[in-house]
Amino acid sequence: MSQKRKQYSPAFKAKVALEGVRGEKTVSELASQYEVHPTMINNCRFQLLEGASSLFEKGSGNRPSRDSQQEQIDELYRQIGQLKVERDFLANRSAQLGLKTEKPWECLTPPT
Repeated sequence: MSQKRKQYSPAFKAKVALEGVRGEKTVSELASQYEVHPTMINNCRFQLLEGASSLFEKGSGNRPSRDSQQEQIDELYRQIGQLKVERDFLANRSAQLGLKTEKPWECLTPPT
């Protein structure tokens, strides 16, 4: 029977990598303390050092995610507007056909 590999959170990996970079303890001591393989500590440390420079680059990182979030918000507002128009049209059409005319969504909106 095969055993599943342990999954470590990014926060745990960062903590171990930072301790490895500090150099206060050897990799073997850290491996014993955190009950992980020394290779994992070295890999995490390497990834931390390689990725550290990207934190200080201008114009990268947060900007694309903010733009994509704003685009997504705009699309959702557009869809909400379209759904409101469709809802009102169907409610008016239902009233013209003599169907149920109550509008349950009107009681949900706060009075203006």
